[in-house]
Amino acid sequence: MGIYKFFPSLSVVFFSSLCMHAVILNSCLSFSLGTESDETDSLALLQIKDSITDDPSGVMASWNQTVQFCHWRGVTCGRRHQRITGLNLESLNLTGSISPHVGNLSFLRVLNLQNNSFSHEIPPEIGRLHRLQDLLLNNNSLGGEIPSNLSACSQLLQIDLGHNSLVGRIPEELGTLSNLRILVIRYNNLRGSVPYSFRNLSTLEVLSASSNYLNGSIPDIFSQLKKLTEIRFADNSLSGMIPSSIFNLSSLIRFSLQLNEIQGTFPSDLGIFSPSLQYFDIASNQFSGTIPVSISNASSLGHLGMQGNSLHGKVPSLANLHKLERFSLTSNNLGSGGLNDLSFICDLTKATNLKHLGINMNNFGGVLPECTANLSSSLARFYVSDNKLVGRLPNGIGNLVKLESLFLSMNQFSGEIPPALGKLQNLYQLDLAINSLSGEIPSSFGNLSRLTKLYLDDNNLQGNIPLSLADCHNLEILSVPRNNLSGIISSKIIGLSSSYIFLDLSRNRFTGPFPQEVGKLINLEYLDISENMFSGEIPSGLGSCIKVEELHMQGNFFQETIPLSLASLRGIQELNLSRNNLSGKIPEFLESFKLLQSLNLSDNNFEGMVPAKGVFTNATATSVRGNGNLCGGLLEFHLPKCKFKQPKKGGLSLTLKLIISIGCALLGGTFAFTFLYHCCVRRDIKDDSSSGSEKFIRLSYQSLLKATDGFSSSNLIGAGSFGSVYQGSLDQGETTIAVKVLNLVHPGASKSFKAECEALKNIRHRNLVKVLSACSGVDYHGHDFKALIYEYMVNGSLDEWLHPVPTVGETNESPRSLTFSQRLNIAIDVAMALDYLHHQCETPIVHCDLKPSNVLLNDDMIGHVGDFGLARFLLKLPDSCSGNQSSSLGVKGTIGYTPPEYGMGHEVWTQGDVYSYGILLLEMFTGKRPTDDMFQGTSNLHGFVKEALPDQVIEIVDPVLVQEKVDREMSSANNRLNEDSKRAHINIEESWISVLEIGVACSAELPRERLDITDAMAEMCRIRNKLRANKICQ
Repeated sequence: MGIYKFFPSLSVVFFSSLCMHAVILNSCLSFSLGTESDETDSLALLQIKDSITDDPSGVMASWNQTVQFCHWRGVTCGRRHQRITGLNLESLNLTGSISPHVGNLSFLRVLNLQNNSFSHEIPPEIGRLHRLQDLLLNNNSLGGEIPSNLSACSQLLQIDLGHNSLVGRIPEELGTLSNLRILVIRYNNLRGSVPYSFRNLSTLEVLSASSNYLNGSIPDIFSQLKKLTEIRFADNSLSGMIPSSIFNLSSLIRFSLQLNEIQGTFPSDLGIFSPSLQYFDIASNQFSGTIPVSISNASSLGHLGMQGNSLHGKVPSLANLHKLERFSLTSNNLGSGGLNDLSFICDLTKATNLKHLGINMNNFGGVLPECTANLSSSLARFYVSDNKLVGRLPNGIGNLVKLESLFLSMNQFSGEIPPALGKLQNLYQLDLAINSLSGEIPSSFGNLSRLTKLYLDDNNLQGNIPLSLADCHNLEILSVPRNNLSGIISSKIIGLSSSYIFLDLSRNRFTGPFPQEVGKLINLEYLDISENMFSGEIPSGLGSCIKVEELHMQGNFFQETIPLSLASLRGIQELNLSRNNLSGKIPEFLESFKLLQSLNLSDNNFEGMVPAKGVFTNATATSVRGNGNLCGGLLEFHLPKCKFKQPKKGGLSLTLKLIISIGCALLGGTFAFTFLYHCCVRRDIKDDSSSGSEKFIRLSYQSLLKATDGFSSSNLIGAGSFGSVYQGSLDQGETTIAVKVLNLVHPGASKSFKAECEALKNIRHRNLVKVLSACSGVDYHGHDFKALIYEYMVNGSLDEWLHPVPTVGETNESPRSLTFSQRLNIAIDVAMALDYLHHQCETPIVHCDLKPSNVLLNDDMIGHVGDFGLARFLLKLPDSCSGNQSSSLGVKGTIGYTPPEYGMGHEVWTQGDVYSYGILLLEMFTGKRPTDDMFQGTSNLHGFVKEALPDQVIEIVDPVLVQEKVDREMSSANNRLNEDSKRAHINIEESWISVLEIGVACSAELPRERLDITDAMAEMCRIRNKLRANKICQ
């Protein structure tokens, strides 16, 4: 028995010894393996660092051997084993590729690289990260296909690959990720259909695949996806019908399917099985049928978009939709034309946060109910146009004090316009056109201080235009044609605001002369006062409306000659002066209007020879019939040949006449030369540059007169409120110059001349227009004469390139345009010029009027900033310009480009130029002027671009640039270029976004949020350098 007792004791000792050795061995192995694992993670991070080519913030500087890698920026390690569990490099502006060595971080749970500029493909080595839970690569420039082996990352909870350039199909293998909650692949270039395997993603909550090229039908997979809260398939090419299982998802909060080709009708229980639904948008599809009554049960709805379909029938009760903020039924076939079609409007009075209501372009009949007055006080946009509504407008509409846009046109409304509309002081668009409204235009409209567009066309309005309308200082469009308005047009209505762009008073019964103050409408592009009873002379002030493109004055009683001041209207395309009492000769300056496409001078009393050049060579574009004393011209004009009278005999002999003429000419020339020498040449502005820069050439009035052929209209190349610019030649034609002759009748012209002389006399920069000389004296008539002489820019202004207009005879040719590379270079040129003015001059200079027409291009397409007529020296503000230059109230600038703080009396400063530069950038790369019709009320070019970035950049950039990108891609495909060339379009789109973001940053409404011009210039140069490295930009 003793021996048997011994063995158990021995076994215990042996087992204890074995365990001790095992512990020691495990510790040794753990130490060895831990050291090896640390080395693996460290090397992987260094490889990731090496794949980053641009680190503007220097965040990678901490990734070095002096600090343990767990303390490197963006790196998170586990507490127990010191292995890397998280890598977060979000929003650091990093550029480069994602290293395949990221697959060696075997303990990684979170990989967050979103909001950077990573390119190339997603490395398939990520599929080795079996512990990975969050993969966030959105907002980069990644290409290639989605790696199918991501399915090996079985612990994945979230995948966000949105806003990249991924191609190919959505991998079926992703359907095996049984733990996945969020899948975002929107804004890529993915094709094919939605994988049927997604039916297995039972934990999925968010599925976002908007803005791709997905096609086919939506698979019926949703019956098993009970946790789905968001489905986003907008902006694809999906077809077929919505699977019925979608409407049974009780957890669904957001469903967006707009901009597809989906058909079918809605189930009758649409709102019953989706009580949590907050966002439902199926706009711009092919749905038909009626709106189900059950929609009212979706009481959580805040956004309901059904516009752009083929829905018909009655709109059901919406009484329970108290949370509705945006409701649009635009462009359907809803309504019967009956009396109670709009009863649902009263249901919406309970939606206290309603901001947008669109029911236009339908078949609604009856009256606009009185309960309209009880709609939400937050309502900003109300669209009712193009229906069959009748009756009077409810006076209670005046209660909707937050309204910004009110469109009631193209109905059959009658009665007077409610004066209560004058209470809508936030209104910027009011459209009452094409109705049967009567009475007078309410004087209360003068309270609409923010109003920019007023359409009253095609009604039965009477009386005159109320004088109170002169208080609408932001009014850009006034359209009242085809009414019964009468009386004399007050100069106050025309002259108190320069904001008018479009003015149509045609087909009324206005009388008297048309105000000379029309010359103050310097932004006017369209004027139609035809078919009235205006009399007197055509106002010479029209010559100051140099932006006019269409001028219609036919069917009035205008008399005398066509004023010579109209020679300044060089951008005019249509001119109709027919059926008046005009007389005299047809002005020759009409020949030089290169953009003129239609000229009608018929039924007047013109006499003499018809000009033979320009538009007069086109019989279909010109009409001169009904002028009995005209002769010559094209055969198609059917005019007699001109007869030149022979000189009568008698009187002074030819020799005597010649002697007298020569004597008078010599005597007059002697006096003129002596007078001009003292009054002009000796008063030429001297070069007082302390740096010893080149001297200005001396030019007299006589030499400028000769250089410009007597300031001939054929040499006129531009005109503004302060003067006209002529092309001229010096030194027997060897030197081409531009001569800006100041219009000294304008009260600000002399100050403009002094400001420009002061600004330009001591500054020199390759991107500033070079001033060659200045002349200040008198002309041959003894009148004051002031002119500035510049280096001639052969390629005109940037504005002419951004907004080309085909000239007569060139309509079949594609208009000239700028490439992306050229625009980028010009934008940098302008930034360099501003940086010089703001930071490199002894006294900082603020330009105050930066816009495309003030950026001129030489033969090498190098940008030059010009027109310093409003320039300001910062240190001299208290003592100059209007007695108080510390305020910008005297600085007009140009609408759309002037910073908002100037309108509130802020001092002129360099940040004002930065704002103008930002707007210039946005215009250069979107092709849209800041004054385009699409920008109304609170909307503007800045907000338009900001809202679209970065997701919708392709939709807002200039179509010319989009076509250039497409051509480049097609060229790459046809020539089978290398992979870098094939991906060049990705870099171009990145650059669009970067440039527009700089424009947005520079044009921020709050000055403190704007970039400094030096920083903006540096960013622009960085973009160009990046493109040059990829051989995209020159």
